[in-house]
Amino acid sequence: MSNLRTLVFFATPAHDCSYLPDREATTMFVDPRAHIDKKLYSQLTALGFRRSGSHYYRPHCEQCNACIPVRLKVDEFVPDRNQRRVLNRNKDLECRLVPAAFTERYYRLYAHYIEERHQDGDMYPPSREQFTSFLVEGTTDSWFLEISDSDELIGLAAIDLLDDGLSAIYTVFSPEHEHRSLGTFAVLWQIEEARRRDLPHLYLGYWIKECKKMNYKTRYKPIEALQDGHWREMKTQ
Repeated sequence: MSNLRTLVFFATPAHDCSYLPDREATTMFVDPRAHIDKKLYSQLTALGFRRSGSHYYRPHCEQCNACIPVRLKVDEFVPDRNQRRVLNRNKDLECRLVPAAFTERYYRLYAHYIEERHQDGDMYPPSREQFTSFLVEGTTDSWFLEISDSDELIGLAAIDLLDDGLSAIYTVFSPEHEHRSLGTFAVLWQIEEARRRDLPHLYLGYWIKECKKMNYKTRYKPIEALQDGHWREMKTQ
């Protein structure tokens, strides 16, 4: 059984940064042969690691520390006016938590989302193998939040259950329902689910100040940032 003391880590060669232009990135990842159980995964997440399929990783760039792990303190969260509107707008939706697995129904929504919203990203073009390796393989206590309008699946959020919280892995939604702000709705749902389970945190991945598409994470307050090995509340405007 692996633990923090026995884990072996590797670093990738420098490669183009996916978020900041004209910068190179290096990623540290856990030896894929290690057995990562829920306890160890929770410890790694508290140290700033994320999961992508069977891979556990964190940025490890020599001259850049722009990628900051962030998490929300759910008990102290109070939705702002816009977030309350999102909740009210989606009162008619049905939400169901199911074990993470591959289905054609899930994949069609995922592929449609990537094709419409992220043609300029690393995940384009989508494939079934990509969906499986990203969201299904390597799962421990992992779930999909189905968001449905009547019988139509319009949103899907991948969520990991940790010892001290939930980890928001990825959310996709039907572009035709963009007016519902389903990305925001999925985060708000996970906040309430963490509260229901009496878990203190919702981990939101990395925040990069210079990356506009990550600005939404600072709208959830109070948000904590992992800097210099310590979680501290991050002051945002």
